[in-house]
Amino acid sequence: MRVFLAVAAVLAGLAAIVASLSVFVVSETQQALVLELGKVDRQINVYGTSEPGLKFKTPFIQTVTYFDKRILDLDTPPLEIIASGQKRLVVDAFARYRIVNPLKFYQAAGTQSQADIQLGNFLNSALRSALGGATFTEIVRDKRKILMEQISAEMDRRAESLGIDVVDVRIKRADLPQANSEAIYKRMQTERQQEAAEIRAQGEEISRRIRANANREATVVRAEATQKSEILRGEGDAERNAIFADAFNKDPDFFAFYRSMEAYELGLKSKDTRLVINPNTDFFKYFGDPFGGKGKTKPAGATQ
Repeated sequence: MRVFLAVAAVLAGLAAIVASLSVFVVSETQQALVLELGKVDRQINVYGTSEPGLKFKTPFIQTVTYFDKRILDLDTPPLEIIASGQKRLVVDAFARYRIVNPLKFYQAAGTQSQADIQLGNFLNSALRSALGGATFTEIVRDKRKILMEQISAEMDRRAESLGIDVVDVRIKRADLPQANSEAIYKRMQTERQQEAAEIRAQGEEISRRIRANANREATVVRAEATQKSEILRGEGDAERNAIFADAFNKDPDFFAFYRSMEAYELGLKSKDTRLVINPNTDFFKYFGDPFGGKGKTKPAGATQ
């Protein structure tokens, strides 16, 4: 009985092992190849079909290789190319692809890492072919979409031999090498400095012209104002002289007396005024005689 139980246990264990080796699971995100002695026996859940779940195989004879059914990313190192006009550019691009034929993929590449190496070569070759005849402006702005379509079509054509469908190709960055960028930046800086100096010179010239016009206008205004003031002053002097002449004609003696009084007021001011003059001159004729030596009768009560 003991021997029988031992044998049964061994057989049960072997049966469990065989059963575990006979089944496998394919998820919805996977596609599988069942290999029998190195040759492909069948494909499961390949692109365009939906066959996930529990599957069976012959243990110890058949093996299963899985491949991703989702869209995969390919990111390559930046590539330096020579664009039109012998201008060097550093291009950083990436691609997205899916495995649509796992049998062809297994036969041509074997693993995803090997496929990424070949796809990277395809991408670099397509980039050089499409961008080599384009200018820098076309790459970064004018024809970027057209160039992307060309690169994607060329890469998809070559990737077909790997059982791969290229979904999209994009350029993340297309720029000049660092040394060229610094040289161009310095040249642009010099050009901007020259332009700024020219603008400042033009502004200074305009400023001088404005100041000259303002000074000329100010001179003209001052001259006109001076002329007008001289005219007004002359008219005032003429009117004053006319008043004086009219007053002189009405009473010449009083006018002479009044003018002498004004002369005394101006000539004999305080603050140590000294005159070295003969007292018998006409300047002092009203000091001794209020009539200025005319011989007229003095008014009653007048004193000398």
